[in-house]
Amino acid sequence: MIGRLALSLISHLILLLLFAPLLQGVITKTKSIFGGRIGPPLLQPYYDLARLFRKEFIFSRTTTWVFLAGPVVGLVVPLLAALLIPFGGLPAPISFEGDLILFIYLFGLSRFFTAVAALDTGSSFEGMGAVREVTFSCLAEPTVLFALLVLARLSDGLSLNALLGPHLLDAWHSEAGASLGLILVCLFVVLLVENSRIPFDDPDTHLELTMIHEVMVLDHSGPALGMILYGAALKMMVLGALLVRLALPWQTGWWLSDALLFLGGLSGMAVLIGVVESTMARLLLPRVPQVLIGTSLLAVFALVLVLR
Repeated sequence: MIGRLALSLISHLILLLLFAPLLQGVITKTKSIFGGRIGPPLLQPYYDLARLFRKEFIFSRTTTWVFLAGPVVGLVVPLLAALLIPFGGLPAPISFEGDLILFIYLFGLSRFFTAVAALDTGSSFEGMGAVREVTFSCLAEPTVLFALLVLARLSDGLSLNALLGPHLLDAWHSEAGASLGLILVCLFVVLLVENSRIPFDDPDTHLELTMIHEVMVLDHSGPALGMILYGAALKMMVLGALLVRLALPWQTGWWLSDALLFLGGLSGMAVLIGVVESTMARLLLPRVPQVLIGTSLLAVFALVLVLR
């Protein structure tokens, strides 16, 4: 029993740590193809992380330990959250009733430390980005909660292993298919918001008044910035695992085939993000709360459909 748990835990972490940076490479390559460019190689995110981790730490004398706590917590939280969620047909190593609440608020903890680290610099500019980040995340949380309530109603369980179990395949072919389709769209919107992607944010922007997440990490450099970028890649993969499992509920029972199906689904998700970023413009800031409130209403409607 302990051996199987250790094997499951190790396999989860290996898939997460090795594959997560590649998602950013797939997104960038997709955007390059749409722009008619060759673009950087798929493995460029790995090269960037290696370069940053070879540098030295540089801290301002006005900052405290909180400034470093932000990147550290941002890196550790996705590792912990990954142990609570199935990777496709691979069950989560750690599962208990109510773990979905812990899953959601682990990322809330990461967001808190990232925002506090930005405020620790004493920059009003970074404080502005922290306020925007927290506001948008607060508006996205109800969508996730209502979406998980839909899955809880269909599974009669309160653990992520139960919510994302094999029953999803039958649910897609039942009356609940419409609700699953709605929450799939809602969770994709949340994925874009939580990972600071277009049309809600632009990780490559340099326009000061429109920066949100990137403005909070302007003073980080070297290994601290590397932890932030690596943590962001891990977060995208962990949240993407929820989306991929919902969209591809097939399970073969063979570890290798389930892992390949999961990684293929994540790659398709990264391509879709690249397509969205290549075909859509960034929303005006006042429009973002309207979209997030709309996704919450859609998730509520999906819940009503499964409760009737």
